[in-house]
Amino acid sequence: MINTLRVVTLIVNNQKDLYTIAELADMVGGEVIGDLDLEIRGAAGVKEAGRKQITFAENEKVLRLAEESEAAAIIVAQNITGCKKTIIRVKNPRLAYAIVSSLFVPDVFYKSGRAPSAVISESAEIGQNVSIHPMVVIEDDVVIGDNSILAPGVFVGKGSRIGSNTIIHPNVVIEYNSIIGSNVIIHGGTVIGSDGYGFVSTEEGHYKIPQTGNVIIEDDVEIGANVTIDRGTSGPTVIGKGTKIDNLVQIGHNVRIGPECLIIAQVGIAGSTELGKRVVLAGKTGVVGHIKIADNTTVAAMSTVTKSIPPASFYSGNPAQSHKDELKEQAALRKLPLLIKTIKEMEKRIRILESELQNESQNFNN
Repeated sequence: MINTLRVVTLIVNNQKDLYTIAELADMVGGEVIGDLDLEIRGAAGVKEAGRKQITFAENEKVLRLAEESEAAAIIVAQNITGCKKTIIRVKNPRLAYAIVSSLFVPDVFYKSGRAPSAVISESAEIGQNVSIHPMVVIEDDVVIGDNSILAPGVFVGKGSRIGSNTIIHPNVVIEYNSIIGSNVIIHGGTVIGSDGYGFVSTEEGHYKIPQTGNVIIEDDVEIGANVTIDRGTSGPTVIGKGTKIDNLVQIGHNVRIGPECLIIAQVGIAGSTELGKRVVLAGKTGVVGHIKIADNTTVAAMSTVTKSIPPASFYSGNPAQSHKDELKEQAALRKLPLLIKTIKEMEKRIRILESELQNESQNFNN
């Protein structure tokens, strides 16, 4: 069983830069076959792994490549019995590799303390071991939990809350009254809590509706670069626990995204739409407002969702429909040129037949 608590503790504390293969196996709940004292100083893919590094292989084909690589050790599936190198056998090699490689990620922004150029309100509550970099602005009544990192240029608006062990990358804007959980990662250029797109249109023009809600980002969420998450018109916009959002995503006001969803690059979700648990929206998917996408649903890339979707569905297309129906429709569309050609030939043949019949009729009358 993976010792998650121990792994998280090691990562947060940046405990060491060298581990024995036995230590790594203990963290990922694996079995070592080979040299238990083998020292590992890094992790990389099969093609990139060098000496003193560990890699992983999910199948026999990749395992053969890994055996011929410079990697010192390989993380493999439990059914692997023999290998030229030291191995760790685990249930899920990719997951184990993700955990192991996390141990060797450098703390680029970690430096406990406050940069002289940071502007911090006297009413802000800053936890222990918080790293506040140059040009950070923290406004009144902000609360920041222990071990969090605010990279250069971060802005945190009045009354916002940031949990523990959260990393905010450079030039992120967190508008007033936003709530960010613990173990959250927000990448550069993202804006949390900008005004939602709300206007009343009249003959004289467009009148702005005040956006007085906020944004709530729950624990263990990761948000990519240049994402925009609008505050609610009234009430919150919510990103559920463990959800992962890719770069360049737009999330409208009062959207509620459930736990453990995957939102891929360039997705746009209009206001007041709700996503259930473990929903996947592939790249460039567009979702209209005021609908519900139920639990365990996947929407294929470049789809346009115009109506609510039931649980455990796979939708695709524009407008999105059951993937099975979409495939049938696409198959029919591919036959369209041939059908058009066939129809034109039939029309030509009909004209010929009509002409022949007309001639026969005239000859008969004569």
